[in-house]
Amino acid sequence: MEQESQLTRLGLFDARVPRYTSYPTAPHFKPTVGAADFTRWVQEIPAGAAISLYMHVPFCRRLCWFCACRTQGTQSDAPVRAYADVLLQELDLLKARLAPGVRLSRLHWGGGTPTLMPPDMMRRVAGAVFDAFPLAEGAEFSVEIDPNEIDEARMDALAEAGLTRASIGVQDFDPEIQKTIGREQSFEITAQAIRMIRDRGIASLNTDILYGLPHQTPQKIADSIQKLMALSPDRIALYGYAHVPWMAKRQVMIPDDTLPDAQARLRLFEVARDLLVADGYDEIGIDHFARPGDGLAVAQRAGLLRRNFQGYTDDLAQALVGMGASSISRFPQGYAQNAPATGAYTKAIREGRFSTTRGHVFTDEDNWRARMIEALMCDFRISAEEFIRDHGFTQAALAALFAPVKEEFGDMVQLDDSGLSIPEPGRPLTRMIARRFDGYEMEAKGHSPAI
Repeated sequence: MEQESQLTRLGLFDARVPRYTSYPTAPHFKPTVGAADFTRWVQEIPAGAAISLYMHVPFCRRLCWFCACRTQGTQSDAPVRAYADVLLQELDLLKARLAPGVRLSRLHWGGGTPTLMPPDMMRRVAGAVFDAFPLAEGAEFSVEIDPNEIDEARMDALAEAGLTRASIGVQDFDPEIQKTIGREQSFEITAQAIRMIRDRGIASLNTDILYGLPHQTPQKIADSIQKLMALSPDRIALYGYAHVPWMAKRQVMIPDDTLPDAQARLRLFEVARDLLVADGYDEIGIDHFARPGDGLAVAQRAGLLRRNFQGYTDDLAQALVGMGASSISRFPQGYAQNAPATGAYTKAIREGRFSTTRGHVFTDEDNWRARMIEALMCDFRISAEEFIRDHGFTQAALAALFAPVKEEFGDMVQLDDSGLSIPEPGRPLTRMIARRFDGYEMEAKGHSPAI
């Protein structure tokens, strides 16, 4: 209770802050970055470099009410096939502008529902990608799989294409919660999908589960976590549900009065976390859990954990190239986002040009602030040695930067000559503390609760 009263005093239960999967965050992107910038940044990737490639498939058979992603519904395969043709055209544009010998460290298909693609389309898209860019040593190919939209034929196609990591969204197994959020997906159908994955020798499985959902109680989340652990995923993302109906219009279908308050959200997270840790999962950053042998856990122990638009990652590629409508790319020079609307994206690609509509060019200050925020989000620590060595700080300059944070958060942060760190009791405040190193103005309403 003492810790909760401290967290209350510091504003945890009222704050809304970014998730910091990028810095600066996407609301600060501007239309001053366009296709010419994207093209130049692609061309400046060195020959032989390893890059990460994300392909966005925005279609779903049904639109879940809780989801705030850029998606659209379809009951037929025709729009998906047409969209895949455009993705392949975009791939040709990209290949023509990249230096020779570029390889993939990661390939991820996200959405939406990539597994809406029929088997022949999966084979065609994967084949085209690997013809253009071979996989680097130790590379991973991952796909988001909807258990309601997968079958033996599609799993065969993914396995034959070289899938190494499958990702499944669970959200919660409670039937009342599923009905309220518009995502009915039984434990049995989820287990069946996972059996298909395991039977094909796909070694790594990620799952996502949410806390803060309507009608969710400590007992319900405990039951869902125990069922999830019975499926033995290698990696679990425990995300806080962000109720933002002013941004994601479909969320108006979820009654506000069914949602837990901020204090209840913290208790839900703690129940889930304690069960996962007791089962042998390592805590990764603020909201991930992984078996000790998983790549995320290995990266965390080595100090190599990183954060990008997919959350935590062990991928160290300098460039992440996003393909498809609304996709965001990250280059050493800055961010570039494709046209969010499928029609505008399609028109640009069919006209033989990239669809970049906005982005951000990094400044030197962006780079050091981004790294400080990432270090807090990944390691709960900003190393003075790193910033003196890599960013030209003096010990006095760091002390001046850290002092107001220490004054505001007191014992919830630790400060000495080695740097600034967040001890265990202060970790629920991590995003709020990271916010103090953000140099941009922020409209709180556009972001999710701090817990």
